[in-house]
Amino acid sequence: MNLETKWLEDFVALASTRSFSGSARQRHVTQPAFSRRIRSLEQAVGVTLVDRSTTPVDLTPEGQLFLVTARNIVEQLNESLGHLRGLAMANEALDIVAAHSLALSFYPQWISRLQQGLGELPTRLVAMNVGDAIHVLREGNCDLMLAYYDPYASMQLDAEVFPSFSIGQVKMLPVCLPDEQGKPRFTLEGQESIPYLAYTQGAFLGRSVRMLLKNDPVRMRLRTVYETAMAEGLKGMVMQGMGMAWIPDFCIRQELKDGRLVRAGGEQWDVPLEIRLYRCSLVHKPGVEKLWRQMMKLPRDFLQA
Repeated sequence: MNLETKWLEDFVALASTRSFSGSARQRHVTQPAFSRRIRSLEQAVGVTLVDRSTTPVDLTPEGQLFLVTARNIVEQLNESLGHLRGLAMANEALDIVAAHSLALSFYPQWISRLQQGLGELPTRLVAMNVGDAIHVLREGNCDLMLAYYDPYASMQLDAEVFPSFSIGQVKMLPVCLPDEQGKPRFTLEGQESIPYLAYTQGAFLGRSVRMLLKNDPVRMRLRTVYETAMAEGLKGMVMQGMGMAWIPDFCIRQELKDGRLVRAGGEQWDVPLEIRLYRCSLVHKPGVEKLWRQMMKLPRDFLQA
């Protein structure tokens, strides 16, 4: 008999929801893929476990009997793995994934503040785009994810499965190089065409800027001359005088302070952003759960960079 653990977890989820579509969402797979996995489980054990003729679906008598075994196996395996991981957590670094801009400009200050409240905290950081970071979190291949909060729910992260809390309130500012008088070379307040340094279509920060510009005629004056998914890439092009871009404020604080960059528009053009820390509640690592509880008890000053 060749059984996969994920099939048992799928079956336990189906017994709880009594819905193939609901269970597929919970298990983060498509419904056809989920159905194939349940079929594979039935073929492996040699009996029909699910009565598909009813709505909601029900378990067959064999399925009811097998459910007890499946639950015990899943619970015992999770408990054993959790114990082993907990033993290793004392010396093992936390695996954290983060959006590129957060990894480069936000994370160092944030982790420094956090360690003032918790003491030394070994971490291993990987920078990637938001979509890939979410996939890594869902697969249980990281402990924490540092990402921008999505008010439009396009990331589709269930709050119960992926609990989070805010660790920063920031803004994206429209910026460019100054001219000889220290005024912006390109301004949103005028009528001239503006060379626009934009985020690529799939970039999360790009969606936020597009929502700001959606119904504003100024978008007709923006002439896209460069695109990239990374805020630091846009910052580099702005510093070369190639155009104007919206950049998170924590990436350009020093440049604004020194006058090497200036705002290209007033505060009405700012894009508010919230930075949140996420974990997956389906992955039980005692060390991570203990850290999460400790962080929730810290004063906000230690959590926010």
